[in-house]
Amino acid sequence: MYAPIRMPGPLFDEIASGGGSREAVAFLVEGERTRRLLLLRELLDRLDEHPGVLGPLEAPAIWPVLETAAERAPDAVDALLLSPQVGSWLAHTLRRLHGTTSGPPLWADAGQLAAVAATAALRAGTDAALLLPARSATLSLPALGLIRLPHPPADAFHPVHAAVSGGAITVRCRKSGGGYGDPVVVRPLTDPESARWQPVHRLPVGDGARHVQLDDIDPYRDLDEPIAPARLLPGELDSWQALFRDALTVLRPGGAEAGALRPEEIGRIVPWRPQGDGRRLPVPAAGLSASTGDAFGSMVVARPGDGLALAETLVHEFQHSKLGALLHLFPMLDDDREERYYAPWRSDPRHLPGLLHGAYAFVGVAGFWRDRIGDRSADPEELAPFQFALRRVQTRMVLRTLATRARLTGPGRRLVARLSHTVDGWLREPVDEAAVARARAAATSHRAEWRLRNLRCPEGERTALLAALGSGAGPVPPRPPLIAPAAGGRTHWTDGRGSLYLRPRPASAPRRTADELLAAGDARAAREGFADGARAHPADPHLTAGWLLAHAQIHAGHRRLLARPERFAAVAREHDPGSWERIARWLARTEPGSRASD
Repeated sequence: MYAPIRMPGPLFDEIASGGGSREAVAFLVEGERTRRLLLLRELLDRLDEHPGVLGPLEAPAIWPVLETAAERAPDAVDALLLSPQVGSWLAHTLRRLHGTTSGPPLWADAGQLAAVAATAALRAGTDAALLLPARSATLSLPALGLIRLPHPPADAFHPVHAAVSGGAITVRCRKSGGGYGDPVVVRPLTDPESARWQPVHRLPVGDGARHVQLDDIDPYRDLDEPIAPARLLPGELDSWQALFRDALTVLRPGGAEAGALRPEEIGRIVPWRPQGDGRRLPVPAAGLSASTGDAFGSMVVARPGDGLALAETLVHEFQHSKLGALLHLFPMLDDDREERYYAPWRSDPRHLPGLLHGAYAFVGVAGFWRDRIGDRSADPEELAPFQFALRRVQTRMVLRTLATRARLTGPGRRLVARLSHTVDGWLREPVDEAAVARARAAATSHRAEWRLRNLRCPEGERTALLAALGSGAGPVPPRPPLIAPAAGGRTHWTDGRGSLYLRPRPASAPRRTADELLAAGDARAAREGFADGARAHPADPHLTAGWLLAHAQIHAGHRRLLARPERFAAVAREHDPGSWERIARWLARTEPGSRASD
């Protein structure tokens, strides 16, 4: 008999606070194991209902191989089923069967079950004879590596005969005229890399028995559809190995608090390579990382510049894995997934589920930087005070949105409350005042420009504001803003101004741009610079936001304009920047019966 999974309250609260002990994370992993078995059962049921899905493969032979291996070596087969490779493949294949995604011929996707069974036999030391799906000249063995096939058929996807015995696999391709070609024999658990065998790269963690996979070959290593192998060049592999070693020295042994990480709990890192031109990315390609709830402990990462950046990314993405596993156990919110909310780490509007994931991830990021404060060996440039101050204030803003706007379930309310408790405690901690001031300026700058790029006043409000300004009347009360339509799809915009606050510029440094003047505290010169630029580009949201930020530094009482900068922009774009100060003074007036936003 199967019993419901019941997560002890203290373990839930550990994860909900942003951290998690070994015991708490192990509970999430056990939940993922149960989910994988349920998904596998669903796949087998569908294959029983539609045996033709496996096409040229021999469906009846697959399950007995997997079952025999599990009986001989249950832990080894469990580890395989819990691998990111199997998780991603399984979820993708079920989506194929439900008709919600695309990919190669369906028999090749579904037939990867045979490759899972063959890999299980290799791990368990049992025998098997199966037909496996090959992609051109490659045959993937999940979590082990890739076999290169000699003289494959012309078909892009084709079955190959595989015999497993004594830890070796012998593979033969079918000839076009009948029969099979020369065998390829590989011992995947022990063979080094060769012309015929490419093992998954492994990054050692601590002693030699523990490792993190660096996967550049598995077809299901991306977030959605299968992709081709892209083997790292020797120099790239060396760079990743060095970065990971440096990241381990930054992370140190992790505890249970938010921002800590035990590296051995990561399953896989997938080096990211651009697909297409990348122009639709909502984040900078240079700092890209992503993960999926289908593959616990796996993350796609663009190679960062140093070990500190990689360590931060590992913490960030493992937070997503923890929350994804928790969401598999508990529904947290009910939402229509309409993208309309501000996320400080994104350039585009987000839906509430994405906002929840972002908040959870950045609680971890804030905790990571909190732990680096004063650690000159890990943080030689002393970026931690600014990064901690920035991420704690931004994350608290998002948690407030979730608490007031999301339709949270009981577990969801408990999660948001525990995260808020963590961040509220951090907000009371003293941090270098200059770093805090720069962080607040960076956060305000990003939010103001985000609103100008993504929101607009309703046409009726814009018309009424212009008419009131022309007649000398007071400004009309604000209405809920609209999401601005994005011609051709939303694209990333780089917050170059925000990055200037990361490091204080020396007083003697030359200051040329309006952004540099603003970050250095010369608000009047910055405002003039933004006005000069706006004369040529009056609708440029970066220049409009910069002008408003500088103006609010000069006139502190006008900071309320930054709460809804789209109202200012709706009027200002119809006037020469020489009139903008008059417009700002008029718009900052508080009318009887209206409410000014701070």
